Amino acid sequence: MLEVLKNFFRTSKPQQEQHFHRPIRARFDAAQTTRDNAKHWAYADQLSADMEASPEVRRTLRMRSRYEVANNSYARGLVQMLANDTIGTGPRLQMLSSDETFNDEVERAFMRWAEAVRLAPKLRTMRMARCQDGEAFAVLATNPKVRSPVKLDLMLIEADRVSGGIKLLDDGQSVDGITFDEWGNPTSYRVLKYHPGDVRFATGDEAVEVPAEWMIHIFRQDRPGLHRGVPELTSALPLFAQLRRYNLAVLSAAEAAADFAAILYTDAPPNGEADEVEPMDIIPLERNMMLTVPSGWKMDQLDPKQPAANHAEFVKIILSEIARCAVTTYGTLAGDYSGHNYASGRLDNQIYHKSILVDRSFWETEVLNRIFEAWFREYLLTENLVPLEENHTWFWDGFPHVDPNKEATAQERRLANLTTTLAAECAKDGRDYLGVLQQRAKEIKLMKSLGIPIPGENVKEQNNASEPGESGEEETQTNEVT
Repeated sequence: MLEVLKNFFRTSKPQQEQHFHRPIRARFDAAQTTRDNAKHWAYADQLSADMEASPEVRRTLRMRSRYEVANNSYARGLVQMLANDTIGTGPRLQMLSSDETFNDEVERAFMRWAEAVRLAPKLRTMRMARCQDGEAFAVLATNPKVRSPVKLDLMLIEADRVSGGIKLLDDGQSVDGITFDEWGNPTSYRVLKYHPGDVRFATGDEAVEVPAEWMIHIFRQDRPGLHRGVPELTSALPLFAQLRRYNLAVLSAAEAAADFAAILYTDAPPNGEADEVEPMDIIPLERNMMLTVPSGWKMDQLDPKQPAANHAEFVKIILSEIARCAVTTYGTLAGDYSGHNYASGRLDNQIYHKSILVDRSFWETEVLNRIFEAWFREYLLTENLVPLEENHTWFWDGFPHVDPNKEATAQERRLANLTTTLAAECAKDGRDYLGVLQQRAKEIKLMKSLGIPIPGENVKEQNNASEPGESGEEETQTNEVT
């Protein structure tokens, strides 16, 4: 019976071999924790952006960044360079309304007001604060002492003064002094009356609530959800410390070696044939003298071996790594292009200038347009003007070319083949093309009145005069042939 059942369920075709595939699971080496990398990733966390940049962390980073900038010439130069190249002599306003007379009046009024409130130096200070402290604050306030019909002023505030205090730590809508609405828009800023490091400051001191409409707050938002900035030099602070320690160590070694003018030594064995000399004895030396040494002893100088042969290379590598946190290069940071040729020097500048252009766009959106909006509103009130269109743009200082002759030739060709405009070329140099043309027209008129030849005009007249003659000669030759 058992055999019958086996034959009944037996199939005539052999079963195909079944293949079982293990599921493929991708692996990332960086996600593995081993004995070799455990210490390296020990401080990696999953904190939120605001918790990672907590008030205590930002306070420590600010103090260390300020200390390094105050004591390290490279750090000081980097911060100053960013301010000078980004802001320069200050942005210049150009109105774009249809009324040219109105445009000129507004541009002149804004320029006079900017000089009265020292707008350009304040913007440079804000740029340095954003790099050194991580963020910069400025209040749009009324200052009756401003020497301008518009009494608007820009009052700078250090990041330490914008603080939430103990009572706001548990407030879900506030982040260290900044209050937000349900959509994430800032509504007010809590500004301490005195700086926490001021002698007049006391814990629990009163603060002023500044509406967000009148507060300018700029910082580099590296993570979504970050509401307060950390110093832009944060990633380079250990490198600055390493560079200073290394330089001091090299200097100390060189000084220690230089303290020994000469050393007496002997090759004789102990109790050998050599005069007795007191160990570690000091012999005063004078310049241009002849000295005799004890019998069996020799005199030699100490080989300092400092600075080491790789000292300059180490400094260059550290500075190159520091430069990347500011999106610049070694040549720009160190001011040393001795190892560059013409092409590599230009490439270095192009990388750095690109980052400056991006940063300037940020300043136009977050700072300048807000300042102009408040100023223009008050300007219309003081001049009793009806609200008009406020279309405008900003001009910045241009970047000087390393070869002005080549740049002028390229500019002339672009204008000749209509691939650019005079407005665009003037904007690269931070100038208004209308002002350039108007000034040029005045100069040409004055030169003609004084009888001064105008460059290029005589050549055009000669070419125009030669064209009819040439055509006449061609006609004469044709008639003669006929």
